Amino acid sequence: MPNTKVRLETSLGALVIELFDDTCPITAGNFLDYVGAGFYDGTIFHRVIPGFVAQGGGMLPGMERKQTRAPIANEAASAPPNVRGTLAMARTQDPDSATSQFYINLADNRSLDAAPHNAGYCAFARVVEGMEVADAMAAKPRVRRPPYDDVPKEDIVLLKATVLD
Repeated sequence: MPNTKVRLETSLGALVIELFDDTCPITAGNFLDYVGAGFYDGTIFHRVIPGFVAQGGGMLPGMERKQTRAPIANEAASAPPNVRGTLAMARTQDPDSATSQFYINLADNRSLDAAPHNAGYCAFARVVEGMEVADAMAAKPRVRRPPYDDVPKEDIVLLKATVLD
């Protein structure tokens, strides 16, 4: 069975991602649940670090945090590596704390992979179309909006997330 694809329409253009349904079923299912609920629509990419990541999926314009569901188990040990173009779940220091926030790897970030003594971050999807949109995010000016660093000066909005047939 082919993996699920999702279209992420942003204010800078669209990306199509393919989920790793087979290797990361909990994480992919969690992401799809948020997509199906319309949770991501209107959220912003609130942390963009050129050469590293573009993170979104949990904040509204004005840096207002959205209420999420319960955290999920970290599947990083069975996930593909955090390489350029993959999407992974953001989390706190607690390995099993991921909820809705995700990031797009703008470079190979293998230090974020699971390893001995490192729980890692679960890469659950990859960009199959539109990586230039993620690169355009990294080219935008950023500011500090305490307590947050690396916030795009102008909101980069995830307008709509849609599961493709």
